[in-house]
Amino acid sequence: MSAPLTDRLAVCSWSLQPATPAELLDRLAEIGIRRVQLALDPLRESPEVWGGIGDLCRERGITIVSGMFGTLGEDYTTLETIRLTGGVVPDATWETNLTKITAAAGIAGSLGLRLVSFHAGFLPHEESDPDYHKLRDRLVKLAGIFDRLGIHLVLETGQETAATLREFLDGLGCANVGVNFDPANMVLYGKGDPIEAMRTLGPWIRQVHLKDAKAANVPGTWGEEVPAGSGEVDWPAFFATLDELGFAGDICIEREAGNQRTADILTAKRMVGSLSI
Repeated sequence: MSAPLTDRLAVCSWSLQPATPAELLDRLAEIGIRRVQLALDPLRESPEVWGGIGDLCRERGITIVSGMFGTLGEDYTTLETIRLTGGVVPDATWETNLTKITAAAGIAGSLGLRLVSFHAGFLPHEESDPDYHKLRDRLVKLAGIFDRLGIHLVLETGQETAATLREFLDGLGCANVGVNFDPANMVLYGKGDPIEAMRTLGPWIRQVHLKDAKAANVPGTWGEEVPAGSGEVDWPAFFATLDELGFAGDICIEREAGNQRTADILTAKRMVGSLSI
């Protein structure tokens, strides 16, 4: 039997926008959640500030459940700009991103992490697309870097349909590559019903994000991220489906919009508590 939902909650560190480890730990204490998915880029970019985060978390009784890294050059202004610039698809940033991702993997290994997530970029829908083989080869290379450290590399959802992602993962053939399922991203990108997508991707789900959204009024434009419980994600069905799939992993609260992040994360925590048995 899996642990109660509230015991499996974590907070995405970047949602809290901390400038220092002390700020991060103080905000986690305010929320009352002692588990975190940690952004690894600050540790790579500012080791003089973030280098001691592992020891500080242990001292404060905080568990780092997983890591996350971003890629250079991403432009989220519109769906089209992120399609062109996202993840490891662009050739112009690939070599630099490979160096940065390799460093992030080393940091994750030094922290003893076993799971790290990122946005790979828009996956080509057809194997005949020249980018399909390029992206597959790049992901195989990255998977190998993390696999040598005993780390699962998980892809964020939303930039393609669940069926496209499942087909791509089938063809990838890397045992340590899975999915971080974000229901809100399916809504934000307009890529299908989150609950149906969960069932499609069930065998690959290694972690989930708890985030909510409303669909765009104009097709081809961004939806709107909103506090958990006020959007279009059917949360009772979400958790029931996770249970059906036998998922017993971490549920990381993410909030990337608005200027009251701590309050919104507390709202998400209370919502989960109200759904727990």
